[in-house]
Amino acid sequence: MSTTPLKENGIFTRFLNIVEKIGNKLPHPFILFLYLAVILMIVSAVVNWFDVSVVHPTTDEKIVANSLLSKEGVLYMLSSMLDNFTGFAPFGLVIVMMFGIGLAQKVGFFETFMKKTIIGAPKGFITYTIIFIGVLGNIASDAAMIIIPPLAGMVYYAIGRHPLAGMAAAFAGVGIGFTANFLIAGTDALLSGITTEAAQIIIPEYTVTPVDNWFFMCASVFMLVIVGAFVTDKIVEPRLGTFDPKYADQSLIKEKISDPTSQEVKGLRNAVISGVLYLLLLAALVIPANGFLRSDEGTIIPSPFISNIIPIILIMFILVAVVYGKTAGTIKKSADVPILMGEAMKDMSGYIVLIFAAAQFISYFNWTNLSTITAISSSSILQNANFTGMGFVVCFILLVTIINLVISSGSAQWALMAPVFVPLFMLLDYDPAFAQLAYRIGDSTTNNISPVNPYVIMVLGFMKRYDSRFGFGSIISLMLPYTLIILAVWIVMFIAWNLLGIPIGPGTGMFLNS
Repeated sequence: MSTTPLKENGIFTRFLNIVEKIGNKLPHPFILFLYLAVILMIVSAVVNWFDVSVVHPTTDEKIVANSLLSKEGVLYMLSSMLDNFTGFAPFGLVIVMMFGIGLAQKVGFFETFMKKTIIGAPKGFITYTIIFIGVLGNIASDAAMIIIPPLAGMVYYAIGRHPLAGMAAAFAGVGIGFTANFLIAGTDALLSGITTEAAQIIIPEYTVTPVDNWFFMCASVFMLVIVGAFVTDKIVEPRLGTFDPKYADQSLIKEKISDPTSQEVKGLRNAVISGVLYLLLLAALVIPANGFLRSDEGTIIPSPFISNIIPIILIMFILVAVVYGKTAGTIKKSADVPILMGEAMKDMSGYIVLIFAAAQFISYFNWTNLSTITAISSSSILQNANFTGMGFVVCFILLVTIINLVISSGSAQWALMAPVFVPLFMLLDYDPAFAQLAYRIGDSTTNNISPVNPYVIMVLGFMKRYDSRFGFGSIISLMLPYTLIILAVWIVMFIAWNLLGIPIGPGTGMFLNS
């Protein structure tokens, strides 16, 4: 493969240029939600004026459209503003999760773990290891994108392989695999909270938990590693050809990979031991029939263990982070812990601002009843057309992949789509967690070719240090095989998994009450 940019008159490049222009014209997600709220006010008034209504299929209740521009609507928007924000389900879940995950990131636990694992991997398994760590590394959020691709490029160069292939593998693992993990991450908490808000449009007490997609996402880790390694070794690296160092930053190719210090390795060892001991204690409270974290009936699903999974994981991350930090020297006194937590929260400021706007829009959308009216009307059309099976679900996944090309924020995109599609899925008898899972597949697979994804540009900058000729078209063409092949395999896996009736999470399946 030539590492020169694609020809400007190529059809694919022209398509990417159009997508990039559209994406660049979109406002910041916060402003986008404000614009949508204004549009919603106008639409709700028009629909209310035409007296549009539907009959709820489960309660036979007549649902009418409420106008936000009426006296009741204006008073609702003013009086509900604070409650919409503070009561927004994803808000508390993600903030609490980031206390622990952010602390582990700030003390250096994730960076040491990533370095130690990749550097120590056997050469024959290096591609698998890089993608595996990339997928698991998404729990460290931005840190994984900053650390893993450059490190992977250096490792590949050190063992005589093309550094851009290593960076591509790492970028695929972190980007396409950002939603999969063995651990419950902030993404699980965030998406489940948004899904819960949307599901309660149909069933007011319905709750989607952060573990509702866990089984499928654990299995997805293995799929991503195997398929990603195949694409890297059989397609991407052969197309790159032989690495030519004359186009590289000479200071970069002379740079050596720094091994973790002995103190950092000791900290990692102690942190892992503490984590294992914590999990053993947790098992002792869950596995016995009379365990404290089982339900009064002795079940695990449902149980206090499932309903309190966020604080349980929070404690684990704080424990691991503190043990690592004390051993490695990044925590010198007890006051350092809340200080580092505070620094981690600074990284969440943009998310908090976005959530304020998203919470208002979703609340307004629900109050107008437009979400319910849209879902019921759409479900009736789909049922009359007999388009309610897996074909419909696959089309939804493909729709998400397209929208993701111009809206790079997964949470913002789901906040826009969930109020319509989650009730629609429920009215077709699909579980809200199933709809969420379909969304996650579509949202993940086009991350690495989205022109509006800031990390595409960042990784491009890393790649240009190895080949100054590398351009935007080059990185997109490099990552496209991962997108297309993983998307196809993931959809097949998704269909087979659900047709076989395998739970997608603890007590959660394809259909409501399954």
